[in-house]
Amino acid sequence: MTQFTAAWPRLTMTSVIDILLVAVIIYELLALIKGTRASLMLVGVAALALAFYLSRFGQLTTLNWLISTLLPYTVFALIVVFAAEIRQALTRLGRKLTLSYSGASEEDAYDDIVLAANLFCQNQTGALMIIEREIGLRTYIESGVPLDAQLSYDLLATIFRPSAPLHDGAVIIQKDRIAAAACFLPLSMNPVLSTQLGTRHRAGIGVTEETDAIAVVVSEETGSISLAVGGKIERDLTVEQLRNRLGELLQHYVRPATLPTPISQGISREEEGQISRPHHADSRVNQGTDG
Repeated sequence: MTQFTAAWPRLTMTSVIDILLVAVIIYELLALIKGTRASLMLVGVAALALAFYLSRFGQLTTLNWLISTLLPYTVFALIVVFAAEIRQALTRLGRKLTLSYSGASEEDAYDDIVLAANLFCQNQTGALMIIEREIGLRTYIESGVPLDAQLSYDLLATIFRPSAPLHDGAVIIQKDRIAAAACFLPLSMNPVLSTQLGTRHRAGIGVTEETDAIAVVVSEETGSISLAVGGKIERDLTVEQLRNRLGELLQHYVRPATLPTPISQGISREEEGQISRPHHADSRVNQGTDG
């Protein structure tokens, strides 16, 4: 037993740190190339490394000479082939090290929520957007259609378009990404709530009763904007009020912003009549109607 343990090098704190750093680097590398074309290239590089080892072990002189000759150039070839992945890795590292950048990125993402709410308010388009905070919303995410897409104004406007298949239900937002759409949420059974609140509003209140999430609700009937947090709802908010409240709740600095002007002034009477009519008023899908 003594001879067996003596063959192993002595494990020190420096060795442990060294092993952990190498493990983190390998993990980040694999996470970076997962699902990309670089993963197949990595398999090819591994095959060449295996061939080099077998040529040395099997004493294959010609193959060993060929690989040994080409090996010095493989480093430059890998840099050229994996140039995009290397840039992406350096960018990700910079984002993790620069806290101010990540904060600005999240702030810009939540500005997209405010701009989308402004659009839905003008068009009287029903919408329910849930912002995750400390408590995870995985249970509700799994009830919808997973997206894991970058949060943007255009994507929110597309999801809640009345003709879109995912417009019924809630969108769940994690930091600067949309985790899922068409999610089902628990309805609030609070008897104190106004009877004017429909399914969409009660779903927004219900999820905030069970978690610390923030719910932004736009009524399909009136176009009014509401914000639910902690089981309570704030109704008839202006776009600027919504922006300030999100800044307070998410602890972001709210910069002055110029919001888009209402678009209803330049449309015809026929189009105005189409916008004022509720979309899918007979929908009975969960979180798909307002009272």
